[in-house]
Amino acid sequence: MKNKNGRPRKSALNQAAAGNKNGRRKRNLKATRNEAAASNANEDRLSKLPNDLLLNILERLDTLDAIRTCILSRQMLKLPTMLSRLYLTFSLKGVLRTNHAVAYVTDNILSTRSPEVTISELKIRFLLLPNDSLIIGRSVARAMATQKVAAAEFEIVTKKRYSLCSSADLLQFGKQFNDLFGACPHAFAGLTSLWLQNMRFGELDIPNILSTCKLLEYLRLSHCDSGVHAVLQVEHDQLVELEVDYGKFQRVELISLPKLQRMTYDNWFSSQDPLYFGFVPQLSKLSLIKTRIRSDKTLELSQLLANVPNIDYLRLDFRSEKIWILPECPKLLKPVLNKLQHVNLDHLPEGCDLAWTMFILEAAPSLKELCITVWDHWCIMITNKELRKKYCFCEKADVKWKPYAPDFKHKNLAKLTIYGFQPDDNFMRYIRCVAEHAVNITEISLHDRKVCGRCGDLDPEIKDSVCPSRYPPTAEERKQITEALGLSSVAVVHFRS
Repeated sequence: MKNKNGRPRKSALNQAAAGNKNGRRKRNLKATRNEAAASNANEDRLSKLPNDLLLNILERLDTLDAIRTCILSRQMLKLPTMLSRLYLTFSLKGVLRTNHAVAYVTDNILSTRSPEVTISELKIRFLLLPNDSLIIGRSVARAMATQKVAAAEFEIVTKKRYSLCSSADLLQFGKQFNDLFGACPHAFAGLTSLWLQNMRFGELDIPNILSTCKLLEYLRLSHCDSGVHAVLQVEHDQLVELEVDYGKFQRVELISLPKLQRMTYDNWFSSQDPLYFGFVPQLSKLSLIKTRIRSDKTLELSQLLANVPNIDYLRLDFRSEKIWILPECPKLLKPVLNKLQHVNLDHLPEGCDLAWTMFILEAAPSLKELCITVWDHWCIMITNKELRKKYCFCEKADVKWKPYAPDFKHKNLAKLTIYGFQPDDNFMRYIRCVAEHAVNITEISLHDRKVCGRCGDLDPEIKDSVCPSRYPPTAEERKQITEALGLSSVAVVHFRS
């Protein structure tokens, strides 16, 4: 129907619109049905996979995510109790809620699974909250007693990060841990790995933990101590790896660790040698990380490692501050570095003369790979002048070195890697020096500065003081640098972008 102007009446328009709506509804309903059918088909295909394949897929997920996946299929509901690898951790979003979920799921899964299915790996990361921690501890203790557990790991985190902790907080967290430890000793007795953070213990607490955790193979203590300037003595028959981060110990004494292979010490607070090595016959990998302040002692490797003749990997990280290692005479160092094969020198401050690192080459005849990273990594450096003055940070200064045997030849070094390479005299002279003495070197890999996303958020004043990288971007420039080095054809120079 049309009105006097020849236009369709409103009723006709409404009917047409209604027809279009109905058509859209039908099309949407059909699409929804197709999606549901496809989803059901996919679910059916997933459910029809063999259990061992499904378990293999699920064990690659966090256990909470694996359980959520199994809820989608009725046929998969039984699979969580059959998992051999369990990894339970709280989320940074909704920490308290997910920590409660970790406690509940741990208790539920461990109490309902078949004792015949071995737990090959059990990893639980949880907040040190009394109720949740006790549920987890007791559940794991029951599992240790009734099921086969090949490897079990606790990572225990406190509700405050260290920068917000007072001494009273550290003592409280230490007490809370001791309460959990005392209530669930059998859970800890079966652990193979333990990571504790932000706790202050009594003098005998850490030795007591070690004597109870007889199966422990890995121990990490982050911001943990027994009071400022206490001495930590470590004895354990099974421990393979030990890490101490920011412990305010006077010294860590490795008294008797017959299976220890790897040791890391990050930022000690002592003016003495930070480590004492007793009976550690298998120790082969050592990492030392330190920000140098004026009160610190310069370490002499010949004394520090006098009782550790089997080190084959050494990492020294200077945090872009002053060098705290003393270049020593090869005659003193060779007995302790004789088996050294791999050396990483990290975060050397930009502008320092690299020649000092040659003392390691002189004293380590078995060395195969040398890797250095030159980088003023601003987001790990103290840049505030008042803070630097308060904490007595050293100003940068070159470490002087001269060869004890100017014509010495090194026959085993095959690879030199440099991160932060710049085409200036310091780097070019250093590469020539290494190649001159390492007569069998075959590969030199040169990288630009490492990239750090956080450095993009630096204060504009700091950004302005950072010199832009001059790493050669083009093949022609790289060719010119290679020719300028004048190396033999045996050594191949790679520019790694």
